Amino acid sequence: MDLTQNTALVVVDVQQGFEDSAFWGPRNNPAADDNIAALLDTWQSTGRPVVFVRHDSVKPGSPLHPAHPGNALKPYVEERRGKGSGPELFLSKTVNSAFYGTPDLGAWFKAAGITSFVVAGIQTNMCAETTARMGGNLGYDVLFALDATYTFDQEGPFGWRLTADEIARATAVTLHGGGFATVTTTADLVAAAGQQLTR
Repeated sequence: MDLTQNTALVVVDVQQGFEDSAFWGPRNNPAADDNIAALLDTWQSTGRPVVFVRHDSVKPGSPLHPAHPGNALKPYVEERRGKGSGPELFLSKTVNSAFYGTPDLGAWFKAAGITSFVVAGIQTNMCAETTARMGGNLGYDVLFALDATYTFDQEGPFGWRLTADEIARATAVTLHGGGFATVTTTADLVAAAGQQLTR
């Protein structure tokens, strides 16, 4: 894996409202938050660009609605804002893709000469996956840190129900197999970011 110095880390919707298990139901990957923190620390310590994304739900009953405390970023993410030596962007959005937020992510990438980015955050199959898919469609080189994401059990049509792990695997297969993104791990990304410094 070859990471350029301006490969951005896009941290999607790591918000306190996702701790509401009564609302969301069972989740997977309890190590996700530690992995997100490790990626943030690596990107910030190496001076790479970081994008913090917050979802401002338009649904009044959602824990992510701006009127609810759950709209706030999780403390370990919030306390890292502004701490890196590289470029940083904070954006908010009301839909799945971070490319439809304010300020405009694509314009910021273009101005900074960013052509590749890593996706981490919540939910694996929702805003993280949508941001990765759209990035791939727009011609970016997208890396998807699967173990730095998590999601929840979900019911679909015809009474079908998938566990969070099954959903995460489906996302990984779709992104990787469909050519939208390269699905990878936190350890591989951290190692590649560290190796880049010695070149």
